[in-house]
Amino acid sequence: MGKRIQVGDPIPSFALPSTTGDVIASQSLLGDGPVIIYFYPKDETPGCTAQACAFRDSYEVFQDAGARVVGISADSPESHKAFAAHHRLPFTLLSDRGNTVRRAFGVPTSFFIIPGRVTYVADREGVVQHIFDSQLQTQRHVEEALGVVTRLVGA
Repeated sequence: MGKRIQVGDPIPSFALPSTTGDVIASQSLLGDGPVIIYFYPKDETPGCTAQACAFRDSYEVFQDAGARVVGISADSPESHKAFAAHHRLPFTLLSDRGNTVRRAFGVPTSFFIIPGRVTYVADREGVVQHIFDSQLQTQRHVEEALGVVTRLVGA
């Protein structure tokens, strides 16, 4: 695992495939407003579904604040596409098949085997402003991100 990203650090540079097959580069996420990047263990598992649906249910608030939401796991783009369609997820899901981006952020594992669930909120320049790490408090990831985005945009 790489060095854990801390508040004040820039987000690592990355490029990953999305559900559309397009490769999304981290730089393309920056410039317009805050960026929420959340790492989650696996599509269609109870906690990950609850977390994704919580982001979905607050998506309009994030959009109104000019924020982008991006979910990342090791699942394939095809798995992400089915997951997004099944739960009507309006935000970008990226496939980190080799967990290289997860390692670049320094996302830890939980219980020694489960990929960690960590949410990063970065400002428009890509500087991390907040980190929330909890495997079990799926709803709180969204609440924490909303609070930080609201503060960043001065709403």
